Amino acid sequence: MKYETNLPIYLQVVDAIKLEVINGRIKPGEKLPSGRDLAVQYTINPNTSARVYQELEAQGMCFTKRGMGTFVTEDYDRITACRNEMAQESLKKFLTSLYQLGITKEDAINMINEANDICLL
Repeated sequence: MKYETNLPIYLQVVDAIKLEVINGRIKPGEKLPSGRDLAVQYTINPNTSARVYQELEAQGMCFTKRGMGTFVTEDYDRITACRNEMAQESLKKFLTSLYQLGITKEDAINMINEANDICLL
């Protein structure tokens, strides 16, 4: 994974794991890698991987069973809410960028429709 400099690494890993859950590559209830394995997988410090799991747990995306490991939430409503939150954040960044370029709402809608037509081919 290539990390951006403008966002803490642990948050980038949190987002990567949330995307894996949202896209179904990591299933609800599935055991996540140990902290050490996560550190190796993402080439991060083990302390950073611990922080990743703390953040995911704080967001309700995982839970820890003492002595057994960390597991993805089985709360489908939480996963759906996370998907919607991430989509809203992406949309906000996208629209802000277009606004900074001087693109009107109508032009943005037309651009999206044109891009969507191309993607459907």
